[in-house]
Amino acid sequence: MAKIKKGDFIELDYTGKIKVGERVFDTSNEDVATSNNIKNSNMEYGPVTICVGESHVIKGLDKKLEGREIGKDYEFDIDPEDAFGKKNPKLMKTVSNSMFKKQNMNPYPGLQINADGMIGTVRSVTGGRVTLDFNHPLAGRDLIYNVKIIKLVEDVEQQVNSLLKASLFMLGKDNFNVEIVETELKITCKIKVPEQLQKPFEEKIKKLIPKIKKITFLEEKTK
Repeated sequence: MAKIKKGDFIELDYTGKIKVGERVFDTSNEDVATSNNIKNSNMEYGPVTICVGESHVIKGLDKKLEGREIGKDYEFDIDPEDAFGKKNPKLMKTVSNSMFKKQNMNPYPGLQINADGMIGTVRSVTGGRVTLDFNHPLAGRDLIYNVKIIKLVEDVEQQVNSLLKASLFMLGKDNFNVEIVETELKITCKIKVPEQLQKPFEEKIKKLIPKIKKITFLEEKTK
């Protein structure tokens, strides 16, 4: 059986766990999310399509998918360096509790706050001092990923949609409609896509999906 290689589009199911305690923190399976009390009403559950080697998943998982076989289940150990990084002591800050009082907030361990666009987690509250951690919540953690590789994705529209999701769906997936006519990809947009996003997306499509020779962005006319 052919092995998965960089640049292949595959469909998979996954569940990510923190190694110590095996607590589930992410999954594509709705039943697993529900049973572990992490279900997110804003998330669409079900198999996901990714392009291997394009950082659609964390680095360690991306690397471990290469050379695997379609239709098999795998369990991968991921080191912090290949996951969310090591803990950076410089991202630990101690501040006065008075800062929270001014915002009518009562800090407690585990509370997450947004400070100048950075997400911080309260680690401890001692007297009038609060320790904040601006590392990723999973920084320094060894992880386990259980993965089922379902199929090799050869449908061009499914491939395109996976790249759209990775590159442009931050603008809202309902804003895009995809049509493929022979070797041309037409993307009708309800909103204007900045040129600085269009160009790298076009280059990536042509690199990863050779069948597509031309990409056209069309703005949907308002009625």
